[in-house]
Order: sequence, then C-alpha cells, then structure tokens
Amino acid sequence: MQTLTPPTSNALNLNHVLRTRRLAPNRLSVKCAYAFEPASYGVGSSRADWQSSCAILASKVVSQEQSSSADKNGGTADHVAAVNGHKAAVSDFQLVPIGNLAEANNKPLPPKPLTISDLSPAPMHGSKLRVAYQGVPGAYSEAAAGKAYPNCEAIPCDQFEVAFQAVELWIADRAVLPVENSLGGSIHRNYDLLLRHRLHIVGEVQLPVHHCLLALPGVRKDFLTRVISHPQALSQCEHTLTKLGLNVAREAVDDTAGAAEFVAANNLRDTAAIASARAAELYGLNVMADGIQDDPSNVTRFVMLAREPIIPRTDRPFKTSIVFAHDKGTSVLFKVLSAFAFRNISLTKIESRPHRNRPIRLVDDANVGTAKHFEYLFYVDFEASMAEVRAQNALAEVQEFTSFLRVLGSYPMDMTPWTPSPRD
Repeated sequence: MQTLTPPTSNALNLNHVLRTRRLAPNRLSVKCAYAFEPASYGVGSSRADWQSSCAILASKVVSQEQSSSADKNGGTADHVAAVNGHKAAVSDFQLVPIGNLAEANNKPLPPKPLTISDLSPAPMHGSKLRVAYQGVPGAYSEAAAGKAYPNCEAIPCDQFEVAFQAVELWIADRAVLPVENSLGGSIHRNYDLLLRHRLHIVGEVQLPVHHCLLALPGVRKDFLTRVISHPQALSQCEHTLTKLGLNVAREAVDDTAGAAEFVAANNLRDTAAIASARAAELYGLNVMADGIQDDPSNVTRFVMLAREPIIPRTDRPFKTSIVFAHDKGTSVLFKVLSAFAFRNISLTKIESRPHRNRPIRLVDDANVGTAKHFEYLFYVDFEASMAEVRAQNALAEVQEFTSFLRVLGSYPMDMTPWTPSPRD
C-alpha cells in the first residue's frame, strides 16, 4: 500500500480532524460542505503563528505557577516572566490555573490537544481504509464498497459531490461511486463530476443488483397504497410489481436504502420500499417479495477513486478511462476511434456529454444559413494498460486530433465471475 501524506494546509487538517472527531468512528457520515473556514489559532493562521501562540500560553502557565509558589513562600506576586523575548508582569495575564479551571468557571476542561496521530489521515498497515459512498447504510453502494475493500470503514455521504470532496479533503481514503447500470445505462451525474474533480480511477467493481419489496412487520399487500424507491429501481421492477397485483402509486426518492429508512422512521404502514435485503435487516422491515427485478442480469458497475493514481501493470488485464474534446465538434470522432482500432484495442464504453462551458457552436454559411451544433465531451474506456506501448501510441495519436485529452485512470479490470442467483 502506498504511503499517503497529509495535506500541507494546517487549516485544512485541523478543521477536518476536529469535524471528524465529533462523530463515532463507526457512525461517521459526511454532509455537503462547499466552503471551509480557516482555522484560528489565536494569533494568526500560519503554523509559525500557532507555535508562537502555544509558546505564549506555556509561558503564562509557568509564570502563574512561579507566582503561586512565591505567594506561598511569602514572596511577591509581581514576578516578571519572559514571553517571546518580552517581559510582562504576571498580573497582566489574569490566568486561572489549569487544575482549577473547571471549578472556577463551572465549565468542562478544554479538549485534549491534537497529536501527530490525529493529523495522520492515511491508515497504516493493518488499519481499515475509509471509503466514502453516496446513500445511507444498506445502500448498494455500501455493498460495492465492501466488495472492493473488504473490512473497510464505509462512510455514507448525502450526495455524490460530497463523496468526491471527502476524498479530496482527506476525510476518506477512497470513494466508490456507480457509473453505469446494465439496464438503466450511465449515471451521467458522476461522469460530470469525474471531469470537475481531480481524483483518479484506481479500480472497478461490478455488483449484481437484487431488489426486494420491504414493508413494516404485519403489513400485507392489500394495505399498500404506494411504493417508493430510487427511480431506476422502480423502473427495473415495474413488470414484477404489476404481476404481484400492486397497482399502487410509485414515488421516487434519492436512494433505495433511504426509502427503507423513511418507511421505518415514519412508521408508514401503507407504504413499501424497494431496496436490498440488508436494508431490511438494518431498519427492521419484512421482505414481502424477494428478487423482484424484471431482468436477472441487473448489474451496476462502480469505480473506485483516490487522490493519487496507481502504477499501471501488464501482468493482469487493465482498463483505461479517458475523456477528450475537440473544437470542431464530432468531426474527428472517427479518427480518434481509428487510433484504437488500428492497434487492436477494444473499447468497452463510449459516452458523450454536453460541453458545459461551450454548449452550442454556431456555423455560418452564406448558402445554407446559420446552423447550431452542440459541443460534446467524449468519455471512452478501453481494454489496455497505460504501461503498454500500444496504449501510449494510441493516446499520442488521439492527442493530435483533439483539443483536450485527460486520462481519468488506468486500473485493473473486475474479472469476478457472476451468474444470476437461483431465485432469479
């Protein structure tokens, strides 16, 4: 495992360590945060100011102890202490001894000082990786995190954006996020976030999706008036719900496990949720129907993200993900794809997304008139490692035809065999 080092910004370390330490390790969750206030050490925001402030406080305590000792021995309380090279009277400090702080102000003692172990975000050998995922416990993303990193500490996040931020800000070591489903297609939000953030894809995992119909104990199908779940889960179980005789309202929520949590927390006896069997165990729900997905070949592909890329290898199958664009729109797409075809490199994914900064391009022609074309970014996955010469030559050729090219990651392929369960 590669050694990770904490970021250089002290304000970043202190703020997020303090934030993280307020929560129990096994119940850590991350909420959306777009700005982080700088740490205040009392004197300034730099490390030198912080150390200077600590030295001043230490000198005050020493001078107070010396003053107390002088009083006991019949001496004077006007002992002069040196603070950062300057002399000041103890009477100017107006300090309360640390031992009597709680008694004097009827307040708890100050928090324990930070140590070097508190500021070391990366787990050492034998420690658990902290893996961020979107959703609540019981989500399929949590199961994907456990498959990718067994015995990891899974950190739930309320948004996909927050999972990216958790890794960038050293709250988590990895993020596991879905990018495509065999039935529902691509998760476009995460493709956009891959380009917006500077994280690297370091692996992938494919997780079979096994939906269950969940309700409170004692609830029968006749009592149900609605079913709630993620929009894709609802669409993946549409025909089965009809076969079960559930001609009820379907309502979409943010995630599957969140639907189960909502039913349990609000004691909704007229509502069922589509989620995993683990969600039923966590939130005390009964499984009314198991394996209700319409298609047994329902698999979601997740990618693992990290702050640093891994070193590509050639001793096992690798996959590489890139994104590129060109000023002239889609006219160079054939040339780009030919660079892979001529080198016998198989493409496993190609996805186009509108260029957010340049959504429309105008083309003027005196004979035809003015035409409008959308600008696109193209995401491509191909089966080759960046350690292979053919992949390096292919990208060198692609770079000649594009105005923008970025390698999102070169990582091992998930070669785990999968077959539908007997129930399916």
